[in-house]
Amino acid sequence: MSATATVPPATGAPATSPPSAMRMRELVFGAACAAAIRAAASIGVADALGESPASVRDLASAVGVEPKPLRRLLRALTSYGIFTEADDDRFAHTDMSRMLREDAPNSLRHIALWCTEPWTWQVWPRLDEAVRTGRNIFPELYGKEFFEYLHDDAGESAKVFDKAMSSSSRQSAADLVAFLDLTGVSSVVDIGGGQGLALAGLLEKHPGLHGTLLDLPQVVADADPRLRPGGSLAGRARLVPGDCRVSIPVEADLYLIKNILEWDDESTRRTLANIVASARPGARVVVVENLVDDSPSMRFTTAMDLLLLLNVGGAKHSRESMLGLMSEAGLHVDEVRPVNPYLHAFESTVEG
Repeated sequence: MSATATVPPATGAPATSPPSAMRMRELVFGAACAAAIRAAASIGVADALGESPASVRDLASAVGVEPKPLRRLLRALTSYGIFTEADDDRFAHTDMSRMLREDAPNSLRHIALWCTEPWTWQVWPRLDEAVRTGRNIFPELYGKEFFEYLHDDAGESAKVFDKAMSSSSRQSAADLVAFLDLTGVSSVVDIGGGQGLALAGLLEKHPGLHGTLLDLPQVVADADPRLRPGGSLAGRARLVPGDCRVSIPVEADLYLIKNILEWDDESTRRTLANIVASARPGARVVVVENLVDDSPSMRFTTAMDLLLLLNVGGAKHSRESMLGLMSEAGLHVDEVRPVNPYLHAFESTVEG
């Protein structure tokens, strides 16, 4: 055979893999992508990389790791659009890699760490069991419920959780403040509002508004400094410790409840019933949730839905399930509108 002869492909073997097979192979290795993002966030690669491309050796020196494995990590991340490779074995930022910086305005560093905490690698392989039984498997793995474990046995993970929730709340609060029309509203209560970032934003935007933050005692104790005694908004803010599933002892023009109706349906029913019991007829109730349907963030939201099944036995809502629970509670839903690509607002009023 001459050196220029063409060798035909083996009989029956396709020259290239079908796109569907290639995509499936990528998906089943999804853990590698998540682990690579976690490694980059933990090591601090994005923070060490400035606005100009940097060599692997310089980056490795800056973050205290070996150059060769760092090169492999960056190569993997680049294939997902996280960092980009320049010439001479140098790497540069992309929009996504910048989000792993601690100081980025839209930083997702703590979210990336939270979604890949050590306990997550233990619960995901048990998803089939959770689907078979319909209950969370966390207590079987760790001997206690999720939040009890988090605060009793996993202090570092609890800190990551707090930072991730603060980061997420800060970004969604800004969107929510811009979204809400408070015409005719003089008082608002933020139910389960965490540190009260959304409430603080609303009070700053509307000087005539008075607001109440209601959340668990340990959460309210760590409220945004602007809302606490001596803070710039303290004169128009009230901090009420309590559990919204037990009672909501506040009367207001607007009741705001965001991303906490993720428990079992009975807990959600109790919370909505408590709002209706406290509110006067015609009061506005705005429920803000991630939806598992009718959303451009379906992959993120459905993943969170499955994680809720595993760790606390909760669930994200569909538009239909949320509408059903609100109607059952005595709320008239006027419209459902997107706040941002991840959140929808259910605008409703308390029926007379």
